[in-house]
Amino acid sequence: MSEKKCDIAVYGVAVMGQNLILNMEDHGYSVAVFNRTVSKVDDFLATEEAQGKNLVGCKTWEEVVANLERPRKIMLMIQSKDAVPAPEIALYPKSAAVDETIETLLGLLEPGDVIIDGGNTHFRDTERRTKFVESKGLLYIGTGVSGGEEGARFGPSIMPGGSEDAWPLVKNILQDISAKVGPNDDIPCCDWVGARGAGHYVKMVHNGIEYGDMQLICEAYWMLKNALGLTNDEIYDVFAEWNKGELDSYLIEITRDIFSVKDDKTDGYLIDMILDKAGAKGTGKWMSQLALDLGVPSTLVTEATHARNISFARQARLRAAETLKGPGGTYEGDKAAFIEKIRKALYASKICSYAQGYVQMQAAAIEHDWDLDFGEIALLWRGGCIIRAVFLERIKEAFDKKRNLENLLLNPYFQDVVEGAQDAWREVVKTSIDLGIPTPAFTAALSYYDSYRSPRLSANLIQAQRDYFGAHTYQRVDEDEAAGIFHHTEWIQRRRQPE
Repeated sequence: MSEKKCDIAVYGVAVMGQNLILNMEDHGYSVAVFNRTVSKVDDFLATEEAQGKNLVGCKTWEEVVANLERPRKIMLMIQSKDAVPAPEIALYPKSAAVDETIETLLGLLEPGDVIIDGGNTHFRDTERRTKFVESKGLLYIGTGVSGGEEGARFGPSIMPGGSEDAWPLVKNILQDISAKVGPNDDIPCCDWVGARGAGHYVKMVHNGIEYGDMQLICEAYWMLKNALGLTNDEIYDVFAEWNKGELDSYLIEITRDIFSVKDDKTDGYLIDMILDKAGAKGTGKWMSQLALDLGVPSTLVTEATHARNISFARQARLRAAETLKGPGGTYEGDKAAFIEKIRKALYASKICSYAQGYVQMQAAAIEHDWDLDFGEIALLWRGGCIIRAVFLERIKEAFDKKRNLENLLLNPYFQDVVEGAQDAWREVVKTSIDLGIPTPAFTAALSYYDSYRSPRLSANLIQAQRDYFGAHTYQRVDEDEAAGIFHHTEWIQRRRQPE
């Protein structure tokens, strides 16, 4: 056992936990390692990567605590498979394993020690856990960690929230292991997000935006393939070109790469052999549900989630395809010009998706009393995470110019891009409809844009209907809306009698 005590402990040695441990050790931190199945600690320490590292394997929680410098810092990397339905809030999973671990640690730790939850946790759990742990004299951090296995190993995007007094105690470690960006690659993609569940909420929105980005890219691919009849090699070239401009991002880059990989079992490409059933871990659904709770229109993540749902109903789709008919054919115009229109539609839709995500974070900040810095959040996503993109610099600039920017679509840069893309965007959506090619996210983004820019919507009829059948009342356009004056009409008495 090392004489010098460890800087931090990590509980959980699945792939993400292992990679974070190695990342920490690479940056000069000694790490105490523990796992529920203790034999896995030995297995990990015996790996070639862990050999000779400043790591201390522990067999019990008591041993973990004894090996830590004060104030002690323990990071929980508990896999989401440990999540079980919470009977009191059935809409999202509650990890019993995290709660049980906290209860165990409360009997071993001392005031000022820090518990860090680095899992994909619902923000409501982090809200209550922060309050509970603080009530016991300890500190709690719930942090989003994005970037997958590679990010965890070499630099993820990290979004911490929780007990603000804990941040100075873990800041160096978390910022050191995070991804770095900037001219000198020295700006960490990690900074304090906000109180209690703010970090996990922002991570959830990140994941929801990721859902939207992925679905939009898939719809662009599907138009290139089915409307234009491009080969995989040609689609590779399109994405390679797109990655040199405004769409430059990790997701566009890996999408380009995917179209170059041959299948080792056939003479074709691997992409064509992959079953069209998209999986999900639930964070997209969380964001959509919480948007409904807040009354904000996060339609892109909702459509992206439903697109995954209908993809999973593959057998039903195969049966329906034998009976249900629709249009077909391909686009007959200039292919090169239409490829550019798809690019513009993709970029405009992406802007709408991020605009919705930021509107939801703004509403959540008010609802939960979080002081979020929206420009800084964009910086956290510039490296390490799945949605990292050059585009995020523009978001930072937008909030630097106007901290209380109501919607990204009102920023001059984004406004000009979307307005300039409108004709192309509309033609892509119309063409997809004419050819029977589903583009739910492109269409939802355009509908959102048209709804947001409309001074008058059809909701006046909804209010009339609600007042007719349920006396729900309505307001009038010729009165001050803020005055809160509501009216009810006896519609049956005043209606025109049917002939």
